[in-house]
Amino acid sequence: MSAELSPVDDLPMDYETWFPNRRIRRRTGVLLHPTSFPGPYGIGDLGAQAFKFVDWLHDSGCSLWQVLPLVPPDETGSPYNGQDANCGNIRLISLEELVNDGLLSKEELPKPSEPDRVKFSEVARMKEPLLAEAARRLVRTDGELKQHLQEFCKDPIVAAIKTTLNANSWFEWPEPLKDRHLVALEEIYQTKREFIDVFIAQQFLFQRQWRKIREYATQKGISIMGDMPIYVGYNSADVWANKRQFLLRLSSLVSDVPPDAFSETGQLWNSPLYDWKAMERDGFSWWIRRLRRAQDLFDEYRVDHFRGFAGFWAVPAEAKVATVGKWKLGPGKSLFDAINNAVGDINIIAEDLGVITEDVVQLRRSIGAPGMTVLQFENQVVYTGTHDNGTIRGWWDVLPEHEKSNVVKYIGNVVEEDASWGLIRAALSSIAQTAGIPMQDILRLGSTARMNTPATQEGNWSWRIPESMNFDNLSHEADHLRDVISTYGRL
Repeated sequence: MSAELSPVDDLPMDYETWFPNRRIRRRTGVLLHPTSFPGPYGIGDLGAQAFKFVDWLHDSGCSLWQVLPLVPPDETGSPYNGQDANCGNIRLISLEELVNDGLLSKEELPKPSEPDRVKFSEVARMKEPLLAEAARRLVRTDGELKQHLQEFCKDPIVAAIKTTLNANSWFEWPEPLKDRHLVALEEIYQTKREFIDVFIAQQFLFQRQWRKIREYATQKGISIMGDMPIYVGYNSADVWANKRQFLLRLSSLVSDVPPDAFSETGQLWNSPLYDWKAMERDGFSWWIRRLRRAQDLFDEYRVDHFRGFAGFWAVPAEAKVATVGKWKLGPGKSLFDAINNAVGDINIIAEDLGVITEDVVQLRRSIGAPGMTVLQFENQVVYTGTHDNGTIRGWWDVLPEHEKSNVVKYIGNVVEEDASWGLIRAALSSIAQTAGIPMQDILRLGSTARMNTPATQEGNWSWRIPESMNFDNLSHEADHLRDVISTYGRL
């Protein structure tokens, strides 16, 4: 308009309709990973309980469901150190849905068991043989489902190599496979054809079940927010297939997090650092593929450790604590410009907690992404907690009395409603456009329901909703939440 008009010229007749375009309406979401659903086979899955949860969200007035990464986790169950950024966690596949598809019989299902924590090794021993058998049957049969499988494509060669050589990591393989020599790769494709077909079929079954849930959520007016870790694991398929895009041989530094509010000594991630110069020369093609995959799975997504795109913390690989590192410059806006040019607008939330410097804030603003905070700033996503925090109840139980008094002065309804719902109400009453609540806080659960404790390796990621609190029994919580959501204009 400024190029066509001069000061004091008449403005167009529709000028009064030029209102600011708000990215999203005021809304409320719940953070709950599918592994935490109740269910009979040791781990939450993409079956009936997932649909019941979507119904519960709808009934409660929520319009957002946030999950953790859906990638194959590491041996501790962490989805933030996954084996492949573009594959799904097959342990989330519902066995009961496979019965409905005719790929398993009811008699083959394991004896029902509903422990209150996920025991990942036991789940693997119980489910993976059945998932492999269902996949083999799918590969060998004909029909509509097989036709859909034939349209589906994944790159499973890393899993095939690991099985062939009984090696835990690609860097333990013989040189021809480690360096992706074409003859060695072709030999694997030929000699492990059945394994590869089964791998593809398992990924197809994961994708099929997840898409059913996403389509159902869309029908119910629920947006699904995924979670994208900034880094990938050293022994992942991503590093093996794209070694030139990572600092492996030229650097003894790895990715970590300096001391912050989550850990006094920082966090040792030990993930390989990106070679951002090489990635830029390649047009950031790896990131573009990754974002396209995210768009295939989610309506929007949270980018974990967003600050690493502005400046990242690098620590010597042999370090025992993360305090002995140094800051290095990240790719900045050039990465997001390349992504936008390739895939269009991306709907992301920037996880900008921890040590946040001015360049991180400016980068987030330059791409129009809301950040994360606690009870302040409008263009933000406000949380009562994240997967890395303790629950409100657990935090409140150990809070010194003088600090409790300060909280009561700030939000006086804590005593009346209890700490969990007092802070939930405070979050929903904030001016933040999106308010997110971990399911544990809605259920008023204590510290034993914590999902993850940063800088620790054991006992994380395994929390599940207690059997007594399945979604059929949570109508009171849904009604209560809907009342509060309605009060603060988030319906």
